[in-house]
Amino acid sequence: MRLSMDCKATIKIGPYSRGGYSRCGTQAADHDFKPDCLLKLLGINIPALDENYMYFTESHTTPDFMIDALELLWPSLKSRFNLHTLVINLDNGPENNSRRSQFIKRLVKFGRMASINISLVYYPPYHSKYNPIERVWGVLENHWQGEVLDKVEKVLGLCRTMTWKGENPVVKMVKGVYPTGVRLAKSAMDKLEEFLYRIPGIEKWAVDIPCYCD
Repeated sequence: MRLSMDCKATIKIGPYSRGGYSRCGTQAADHDFKPDCLLKLLGINIPALDENYMYFTESHTTPDFMIDALELLWPSLKSRFNLHTLVINLDNGPENNSRRSQFIKRLVKFGRMASINISLVYYPPYHSKYNPIERVWGVLENHWQGEVLDKVEKVLGLCRTMTWKGENPVVKMVKGVYPTGVRLAKSAMDKLEEFLYRIPGIEKWAVDIPCYCD
């Protein structure tokens, strides 16, 4: 099964004027100030099913947050499909590139836990617009238009009511604190490399992580 993953730009929570049309006519601030909080959003799109899953955090979009979100999705996939491989499309960002030690560590651990092979397929620079989840972000922006996003609950509610090809996304808030800067020592990453297969010629962009479940 192919998954498309990406993090959206940070969402500032507060009475900010965002332009566009507001359905509620809410008065917005005419200057910038410190936001009430910052929401981070990871989206997972399943192109073959036209399904979308949105995971929010008030912490940071770290490798641990991303894989925690994937682990939240896994029981649903496992119950519906007999999968042997997940192909994950990504944009090669700083937190999820194939050299990011904590990201790879968590994926190796997840693959073994779920008994599933993982193939990472990255888009090269300036081509992430071809990642299917990017088109979902466009639909979301059009859906909430100029709404004043002054409450966390409002953001989550608007996400739940958007539609992608007639279907609403699954929206969840992920609790917990995700500190930045977590990484492995080079020796530990070198050991992880023993469990990876990097496609010759495109080693940075295509990586297979066998689960060795057989």
